[in-house]
Amino acid sequence: MNGRNALFLIALNVLCTWTLAQNAAPNAPAAACLKAAEVNHLQLYGLWRAEFAGEPQGAVLQLEKHPEFAESVKGTIRRDGAQAQVVGDVDEGVFTLEESIDGRNIAATWNGQVVEASCGKEIRGTWKNTANGAERAFILRKQPGWQ
Repeated sequence: MNGRNALFLIALNVLCTWTLAQNAAPNAPAAACLKAAEVNHLQLYGLWRAEFAGEPQGAVLQLEKHPEFAESVKGTIRRDGAQAQVVGDVDEGVFTLEESIDGRNIAATWNGQVVEASCGKEIRGTWKNTANGAERAFILRKQPGWQ
């Protein structure tokens, strides 16, 4: 009887292992993609590539946690060999950013929308130079390697 119980338990273990293997990762759904309205400051952290309509050269933004405002970001933008500071946020899919060359005066504003099917990795909108009013459409794309 002891051998019979052992054989039964081994068969049961094999059956359970086989059943669990059938339900493993290949059939598991992919991680949920955030809707545009669900994107918050945490998804803004990282490296972004900016493209501007009518301009062959883009820019690179590095966004990090803002040291003073919990739900905002702070960082830098590098464009044409120059660097400026940026601060901003996103609220219910609406993205705003202010750009400053000297850290005091606003040189440009960014207003945009998180693209709905982008999982928070693409933002489109308008960049505006505050000195002369010039506007450019922009596309921000989060760079690979950043969640």
